[in-house]
Amino acid sequence: MQPTITAHVPERPSIEERAADPSTLDATLVLKLGYRGADFCGFAAQPGRRTVAGEVVRSLETLLRREVDLTCAGRTDAGVHAIAQYVSVPVTADELALPVRRLMHGLSALLPDDISPAVLYHAPKGFSARFDARSRSYRYRIVAGEARPVLAWDHAWWLRSDLDVAAMGEAASALVGEHDFKSFCKATSAEGRPTHRCVMRCDVSEQAECGERVICIDVVGNAFLHSMVRTIAGTLVEVGRGHRSPAWVGEALAACDRKAAGPCAPAKGLTFVGVDYPQELLAPWE
Repeated sequence: MQPTITAHVPERPSIEERAADPSTLDATLVLKLGYRGADFCGFAAQPGRRTVAGEVVRSLETLLRREVDLTCAGRTDAGVHAIAQYVSVPVTADELALPVRRLMHGLSALLPDDISPAVLYHAPKGFSARFDARSRSYRYRIVAGEARPVLAWDHAWWLRSDLDVAAMGEAASALVGEHDFKSFCKATSAEGRPTHRCVMRCDVSEQAECGERVICIDVVGNAFLHSMVRTIAGTLVEVGRGHRSPAWVGEALAACDRKAAGPCAPAKGLTFVGVDYPQELLAPWE
């Protein structure tokens, strides 16, 4: 059993400090949404490219008839999926009075088919989907063996080899806790930036999804570096294939060198599955 970990949270403005900004609007709209990442160039807006943020901002601006300032819980790379991404948008008191049915119907009509608005909340003035998140959760899916996946094809990494799930789970335990994860992020993104993060959970299990055998790597942390979860997945696969021992993962972590860890796994196997917020901050939009 893995130990309970208390996450170190870097200093950031409190919700009261953010709410004290005179430019902050009266309350916050918080949208939980899902998306299929295959046809997006990632979450963050990029000029001339199709992104999740670009589509969501366009739809909200059409619905509210003004420019909006969008913040997300965690940016995802091109090809990565989500079933529980959260975005926050400051709103006025008049907008807060809009009925949830009207807003959800409008978003469903305006957003493309590969983005799904799921739940609408309201939060206090100054709330941020990014800064007020206590943890974020990801699942990486792998289908191992000669049988080509059917329903999991678009959201799992197909490996034509068997994997030792127990060895992968043993190796994953070395990543739990607060560490310098420089070995597990894109090298260029680590230059001049802090690379310490806290992983509260890293489990490997075999599960049945829609009749198919899927190996799932579940990672929960306070925050993540660029490509961190995909590099964790690629590293654990090296152990599962028998190319490396479970102890190697701890050695790679201690090296603080990207070359010491395994490859970055393909984007399509990764799904952003959840965010934890203080319960008192979010209330259903009615």
